[in-house]
Amino acid sequence: MRKPILLMLNPWFDDGDIGPFYCPDCGIIEGFLAYNPDIRKQLETISVEFKRPRPKIIEYLGEENQGSPALVLDDSNRSPDGAKKSFSTGKTFIDDPILICDYLGNRFEGVMPHP
Repeated sequence: MRKPILLMLNPWFDDGDIGPFYCPDCGIIEGFLAYNPDIRKQLETISVEFKRPRPKIIEYLGEENQGSPALVLDDSNRSPDGAKKSFSTGKTFIDDPILICDYLGNRFEGVMPHP
C-alpha cells in the first residue's frame, strides 16, 4: 500500500512585502505530528511554496484544489467522512486539518484529542 501524501506549505513564508508567516492550518498538523512522530514516518510529506500556482499540489489535486494542508489518500481504502475527490485527477483527499488529524490518528492508532 502506498503512503498517504501530505501536502504542506513551507513555514516562514512572505506574502508580498510582509511576513514572515506560517499557515495556521498546517500548524495544527505539525502539532499533531509532534505528538505522533511515528505517524510522520508513515507519510510522504511534500512541502510547497505559498505563492500560487502551486505545481506540486496541482499535480495531485488539480488547479481547483491548491489549498494546504491536504492529505492525498490511497484509493484502495474506503474514503472517510469529509473526504473529497478531485475532478481533475480523480484523487481522493482531505483538506480540513482536524479531519486530517482524526483520519491519521485512527488509521495509524496515534494519540487523539480528548473528546
